[in-house]
Amino acid sequence: MTPSALDRIEVYQGDITKLDVDAIVNAANTSLLGGGGVDGAVHRAAGPELLEECRTLGGCPTGEARITKGYNLPARHVIHTVGPVYKGKPSDADLLSACYKNAFKLAEDYELSSIAFPAISCGVYGYPIHEACKIAVDTTLGVLKRTDTLERVVFALFSEADAATYRNYIDSLG
Repeated sequence: MTPSALDRIEVYQGDITKLDVDAIVNAANTSLLGGGGVDGAVHRAAGPELLEECRTLGGCPTGEARITKGYNLPARHVIHTVGPVYKGKPSDADLLSACYKNAFKLAEDYELSSIAFPAISCGVYGYPIHEACKIAVDTTLGVLKRTDTLERVVFALFSEADAATYRNYIDSLG
């Protein structure tokens, strides 16, 4: 890995809704109408206008992504992506990787320079954190190697244990 790609990745332990970045990624469900975990926290922090805009989008299939305004969040945008429910199948990894790729595509389309991701699919969708971390980081590095527009990618993990998983994997690549 080129040091410049790794240097653009940060691990943050805390609340993704507090980050001052161009976009935060919401681990949404297919309806995009709010839910628990990260999704509920994003909707609560952004305010009711986010739900109103999400209602106009017609949902989002697993692996795809949609973008909205950030409303009351420090982030200007929310990129909603729907991760797979973990079943231990090879298609799980492909769908999870697609979540990151499609979120990055929207970030590039909107000329964003900073983006923060939660651990997509690792809550109620049951994706094992170690496997999800590797997919997230490897996919991110693949994107960063081909673009200079993204200056900062933050992995925002709610628990210290999850943040340590990401830090350890990233450190192993350096």
